Amino acid sequence: MLISYSLKTLQYLLCFTRALILCIQQMAEAFRYSAILLCVVLVLLIGCSEQLQSSQGETLLRIQRLLNYPSSLSSWNSSIDFCNSEPNASVTVVCYEKSITQLHIVGNKGTPRLPGDFSIDSFVTTLVGLPSLKVLTLVALGLWGPLPGKIARLSSLEILNVSSNFLYEAIPRELSSLSSIQSLGLDDNMFAGEVPNWIGSLQVLSVLSLRKNMLNGSLPDSLSNLENLRVLALSHNYFQGEVPDLGSLRNLQVLDLEDNAFGPQFPKLGNKLVSLVLSKNKFRDGLPAGVTSYYQLQRLDLSNNTFVGPFPQSLLSLPSVTYLNIAHNKFTGMLSENQSCSADLEFVDLSSNLLTGRMPNCLLQGSKKKALYAGNCLDTGDQNQHPISICRNEALAVGILSQQKKRKPSTTIIAISVVGGIVGGIALVGLIYLAVIKVKSGKTIQKSTTRVIAENASIGYPSKLLSDARYISQTMKLGALGLPAYRTFSLEELEEATNNFNTSAFMGDRSQGKIYRGRLKDGSFVVIRCLKMKRSHGTHNFMQHIELISKLRHRHLVSALGHGFEYYLDDSSVSRIFLVFEYVPSGTLRSWISGGHARQKIHWTHRIAAAIGVAKGIQFLHTGIVPGVYSNNLKITDVLLDQNLIAKISSYNLPLLEENGGMVGHGASSGASKDPSLSARKNQDEKLDVYDFGLILLEILVGRSLTSGNDVDALQDQLQASISSDDAARRSLVDPAVRRVCSYQSLKTTMEICVRCLLKNPADRPSIEDILWNLQFAAQVQDPWRGDSQSSEGSPVTPTQQPQLHITMHKQ
Repeated sequence: MLISYSLKTLQYLLCFTRALILCIQQMAEAFRYSAILLCVVLVLLIGCSEQLQSSQGETLLRIQRLLNYPSSLSSWNSSIDFCNSEPNASVTVVCYEKSITQLHIVGNKGTPRLPGDFSIDSFVTTLVGLPSLKVLTLVALGLWGPLPGKIARLSSLEILNVSSNFLYEAIPRELSSLSSIQSLGLDDNMFAGEVPNWIGSLQVLSVLSLRKNMLNGSLPDSLSNLENLRVLALSHNYFQGEVPDLGSLRNLQVLDLEDNAFGPQFPKLGNKLVSLVLSKNKFRDGLPAGVTSYYQLQRLDLSNNTFVGPFPQSLLSLPSVTYLNIAHNKFTGMLSENQSCSADLEFVDLSSNLLTGRMPNCLLQGSKKKALYAGNCLDTGDQNQHPISICRNEALAVGILSQQKKRKPSTTIIAISVVGGIVGGIALVGLIYLAVIKVKSGKTIQKSTTRVIAENASIGYPSKLLSDARYISQTMKLGALGLPAYRTFSLEELEEATNNFNTSAFMGDRSQGKIYRGRLKDGSFVVIRCLKMKRSHGTHNFMQHIELISKLRHRHLVSALGHGFEYYLDDSSVSRIFLVFEYVPSGTLRSWISGGHARQKIHWTHRIAAAIGVAKGIQFLHTGIVPGVYSNNLKITDVLLDQNLIAKISSYNLPLLEENGGMVGHGASSGASKDPSLSARKNQDEKLDVYDFGLILLEILVGRSLTSGNDVDALQDQLQASISSDDAARRSLVDPAVRRVCSYQSLKTTMEICVRCLLKNPADRPSIEDILWNLQFAAQVQDPWRGDSQSSEGSPVTPTQQPQLHITMHKQ
């Protein structure tokens, strides 16, 4: 320790001496002794600044040691520039003004607990040495012990995620002082006790996720104070009793209470829910009438309870519903074969209820829908249905036929219930007490095997939910996309980011508005589009379009980060709208494929990955938001690659630009991108984008720009002919840079889907889902065939930084 300190001191003195001598030599003649004094002061200040930066680095290296040198931190050493290190899925360090503001460390799933000499108290004490932290993610690192309250000394925290560790005892009260906390994730630990009442004091909390712990008791009424709460995930705990009134939480979109003992009343909720999971509880009441007005609901899981009363068949036709599960309840009612279903409905489970009648035809038709209905009394002719008398008799037994009046329970039943409840409560308290004593006694702590629950589709959030900005919480988007939350920017903030919209920040002037590059206070670059508004545009009208734009956040789109307004002084109406998008630095897909720089060309697996990314982006535009965005007139120059070679679509059909006079329809495109069919019918809109995607895929294959429609037709005919020919004929059409490294099946599959995308009749073109399936198959069969992790020149491909951005929201 003393030797290390001496070496650091010596290095500092040598640096100090060199700087002082240089300064004196340059200035002594002019300023003499006053200059010497000034140099001494400046060098001291420089030394202090470097020392501060060094201390943050030393803190990170100490964190590495305390975590027992995990593989995810293998690149950390004393010479690394943490603030400028390349982020990845396991480690990200973000700095602002020489202070670390974000620290993400994610270990491997199933990481065992750290050795016995690990001290959670020492670890958190070290973390407090990063006082500017706003985002802290420590997932699956083997942390164990009670979470120390001193973590609240990180008073600027906005997001805290310590999921998938071995933390136990109560949630520390000190967290109540984190007034800026927006997301609190304590999933998959062993926290015990009740949810504290002070949780309601976290006024800006948007996400509260406590899944897979040992929490118990009833929920505090103070939850109803969390007006900004969007996600409340409490599944797989030991909670019981009534759910507090959550009807005042108008922003609540995800409620997950699976695998507890809540009940018996259906909870009081707002009508903006997108995902509602109440499965494996003790609910035994009927459904309220309001549940049929959850028009944004995509996922509803009421399975494995004792719900009674008529099943509201209108749930099948909720406009957004994709997943509906009421299995293992006591729902009654006669189903009608003429009942309508939502077009998005993919999975329905009506199993083990008391339903009669006939299955709705809409559930039995279509390959995308899966319907389960065994264990009812339906007239289906199947062996797995009961006689109708069984359902009627059991319905009478539980007293839920509509003709039967409800009877007041006898005092005997009440007395038995009370006694049973007391006995059960005593037993539960005893079990919890023993568990806590065991933890405190310092014995070996292991997660109960009953808590090891496999993650599967029945408990996950719907994929559409994770794509739609109306439905997803701000902090969940940060975790999913690595983007800041969508927000409103002030005019002053945008002026500062662009140096008052200086010409040095100007990127172009298009019919959709002027485009600037800006740099926010946190150091991140953005692209800002300025749209002038006519006084005739109503506020309500363009705010609807702003809502649509706010949903354009996806891994494979140049995502919207926010918007801002400038107002007319005389009547305060909006004069300009500023749309803020992420900045993608590494150029277009064309520049990486046919840009003329052989060493820069990306290899086959990256090309297939880019094509899959574009297809996923199109799929999101079509189905991931409501209403869908079609006729996007996509070109390969509209596809950008980020620093990880992830493809992002930068041009899509924004109605706000159309109303502002800046949009040109799909039929006005020229050159190789012109679709011969040019039909305006809405049912063909999807196939217009499929045709454009075929052109992008064609250029990916041949490795050169497409010059005209005739060029496209000729190449399409050659591809078609080569598919039924030999492998050599197919490879002769492919870009020489990748010709020898693509596998037989991967190349053939890609060619086949490309040809189908370019068919003249839109009805013959594949769906975007079909395209995705084929491309993912092409990627799978390529992966083990030949290692092509290098370019055609034999050197690894690394993206070069190009200060350009094509952010045309629609072509001119």
